[in-house]
Amino acid sequence: MTKSDTGLSVPVALRINGVDHALSLAPWITLLDLLREQLGLTGTKKGCDHGQCGACTVLIDGKRMNSCLVLAVVKDGSEVTTIEGLGQPDALHPLQQAFIDHDGFQCGYCTPGQICSAVGMMAEGQVRDRDDIRELMSGNLCRCGAYTNIVDAIAEVALRERRAKPQPMSEDAA
Repeated sequence: MTKSDTGLSVPVALRINGVDHALSLAPWITLLDLLREQLGLTGTKKGCDHGQCGACTVLIDGKRMNSCLVLAVVKDGSEVTTIEGLGQPDALHPLQQAFIDHDGFQCGYCTPGQICSAVGMMAEGQVRDRDDIRELMSGNLCRCGAYTNIVDAIAEVALRERRAKPQPMSEDAA
């Protein structure tokens, strides 16, 4: 830690959406505030600021986390992916496209957190059916009530990914 004219600062290295950042941060800055206020990545939303709504969900080293609950200095050396890092307007991530196709958003406020959480959830490999999606996404709230459409969007992509993965052959098939 070093002392600056504004208080304490800690050197932190983060890879955010594929870009390396060497930062000097106050130890109390949350990852959410760093992303939004210092780096201008406003896709990640500040909802409750208590880890209860999921609007601030990002991927940290591939795992979904509420960025409002994470001090940025604790994640030194980590790779962070926000909604801005998942796709581009001309090349959307499959979940972004599915949310559009299934109208999985209304006001759109929760959508970045919903999508990041869904990406992380699918990477965890626990999705077997729609009930799993509902349970594993329960930490992401939607004030508009677009849950049915959100589940439809995630289920479509999960099914597509499951079909694309090679299945091991059983001994009977050999």
